[in-house]
Formats: sequence, structure tokens, C-alpha cells
Amino acid sequence: MSSGYLWVKAFHVVFVASWFAGLFYLPRLFVNLAMVAPDSHAERERLLLMARKLYRFSTLLMLPAVALGLVLWLHYGIGLGAGSGWMHAKLAGVVAVLGYHHWCRRLLGDFERLANRRSHRWYRVFNEVTVLLFTAIVVLVVVKPF
Repeated sequence: MSSGYLWVKAFHVVFVASWFAGLFYLPRLFVNLAMVAPDSHAERERLLLMARKLYRFSTLLMLPAVALGLVLWLHYGIGLGAGSGWMHAKLAGVVAVLGYHHWCRRLLGDFERLANRRSHRWYRVFNEVTVLLFTAIVVLVVVKPF
């Protein structure tokens, strides 16, 4: 393996882990927003500001994570050829994470418009989806089960 490949792989892992850190915490802010009393405007605005900034920052981390993943896949040929079923499953997981990321934006918009209809309990469960996706993707990449 060339040193270029190792650098790309290292930074891909760094950006993916950083992106997921944002996705782990953003729904936790949604839990707190769902629990804010209707008359607590200052707390609501503070949490909304935090959520907006975290979403924006997570999006900035997502872009190089995806770009570097594409470089690994298309330039270095990772997951191409025979025995690459794991890569197809991983790509499906990545598409799911991208959908989750954009779903978070929609949920944030609901809070901004005072249109949230979900409970803090729902957001606690929603928060766990990223753990499942992250685990599945890591297992697919490391174990390559098929």
C-alpha cells in the first residue's frame, strides 16, 4: 500500500468519526429541546443556536468524509471486485447515514418553526439510530463478512 493511500484512509476515519460525533450529539439536543417548557424562550433559543451550529459543523465534517471515502473506493479500488458484497452493504449504510443527517435538518426546522410533534422519548430512541448505523458500518469494513 502506498503512503498516499494510508493518508487518505487515516483522514477518512478521522472525518467519519468526527461527523458521527456530531450525529451522536445533535439528537441529544433535540431531546432537550423537546423538554423545554413553552414559556422558557431563552433556554429554547440557546439550544436552537447550539443545534444549528452543530448541524452546520457536522455537515462540514460530512463532506470530506464522503469525498475521501469516494477516493478510497474509486481511486484505490477498495471494495471493488470479487468478495465485495460488504462494500455494497456499507454503501447502503452510508446512504442511510446521509438520510439520517438530512432528517436531522428537517427535525431542527420543526423546532425552529415551533412545529415539533415528537416527545423527548422519541428523540431518545432516534438518538440510538446513529449508534446502530456506526456499528454496522464499522463491522462491515473491519470484518468484511461477505
